[in-house]
Amino acid sequence: MTAASADKVAKFRALHRKGAAFLFPNFWDAGSAKILEGLGFEALATTSSGFALTKGRADYGVTRAEVMAHAREVCAAVEVPVAADLENGFGAAPEECALTIRLAAETGLCGGSIEDSTGDNRRPVHEKSAAIDRVRAAATAAREAPNGFVLTARAEAYLYGPADLNDVIARLQAFEDAGADVLFAPGLPDIEAVAAVCSSVSKPVNVLVFGALAKHTVDDFAKAGVARLSLGGGLANDAYAALVETALLIKNSRGFSAISAKRDAIKIFKKFIGD
Repeated sequence: MTAASADKVAKFRALHRKGAAFLFPNFWDAGSAKILEGLGFEALATTSSGFALTKGRADYGVTRAEVMAHAREVCAAVEVPVAADLENGFGAAPEECALTIRLAAETGLCGGSIEDSTGDNRRPVHEKSAAIDRVRAAATAAREAPNGFVLTARAEAYLYGPADLNDVIARLQAFEDAGADVLFAPGLPDIEAVAAVCSSVSKPVNVLVFGALAKHTVDDFAKAGVARLSLGGGLANDAYAALVETALLIKNSRGFSAISAKRDAIKIFKKFIGD
């Protein structure tokens, strides 16, 4: 697999405009990616937790090599731009983040994200200066990619308990200065926090529609200044929940009406796979 074309990367980059709030759903395998492409979404994202589920593992349970193989498979299956959740860069050192970006740019991906998470519950996010160094190294690698690469820098504090919004904003501002193309703080508590983040940086902001934020509309996020809306593992979780629900209905009722009830939806997605 070769790098995504410069035109495709440029197309992906052009989608990111403050207030555009374009929908950027997360798939978990090539089939779900093709279905989402068939439904008309302009760009797609991987989900680390959803991909880990396909391996029977928890989030952060996959290797860098597995993530790159996943990216190559999906980028070969769809025409729309694809970006990847590259977790914490698969290493603490800035050089590991840079290597992850260089490898990702060779798979057909148009972009990817690097988190400031450590993988250590005792100190779940990197100290600020170390986090900045990691983003700077990743940004340099992204700029050096032959056809370009859109780097998203993620501040993860809200995913690990109460966080100070001003501290998160300061970290995002530092990531912007370090060269990130898109900024992302998953787990923001409310639409006011979203608006505060968007007004505090000049680069496009991605928002994870999660928790209390799910009550808002795309228009609400656009008014707050959001450029991109992702769903994380939401669609994968729903798909696996439907599997459990349907399988339990069959098991407990000893009948099969649960399958036939979904026949229309099955017809829709199968046409995108070529059945």
